[in-house]
Amino acid sequence: MTDTDRMTWLRFALGIFGAFLLVGLYPLMNWLWPAGWAWEPRQSEYEQMIVGVYATLGVFLLIASRKPAEHLSLIRFTIWSSIVHATIMAVQGMHDHTERANLMGDVPALYVMAFVLWFLLPKGGKPSAA
Repeated sequence: MTDTDRMTWLRFALGIFGAFLLVGLYPLMNWLWPAGWAWEPRQSEYEQMIVGVYATLGVFLLIASRKPAEHLSLIRFTIWSSIVHATIMAVQGMHDHTERANLMGDVPALYVMAFVLWFLLPKGGKPSAA
C-alpha cells in the first residue's frame, strides 16, 4: 500500500472513528450493550466524564480526517492512549469477574482503533497532505 493510499484510508478511518466516539459511545454504554462498554457499579459521573473526553477526541479526529498529515501528533496520541487505556482495562477485566464483558466490548474496540490508525500511518518519509 502506498503512502497516498494510506492517507486516503486514514482520512476515512479517522472520520469513522471520530463519528463513533462523538455519537456512538454513549448509546453503547447506556442502551445497546452496557455490559461491554460500561463498568460496574455504574457511576453516572464517571460515565459522563469518559463520554465527554471521548466525544472531544471524536471532534478532533473528525477535524484531522480532512488533512491527516497536519495532525500526526493527535493520531499518534490516539494510538498510544488507546493502547494504554485498553491494556489497563484488560488487566482490570481479567482480575474482576464482573468486568469480563469489557474484554469483548471496549477493550478490543480500543485495540482495533489503535491498530488501524497505526497501520494506516504513512510509512515513508514526510507524508503528503493528501
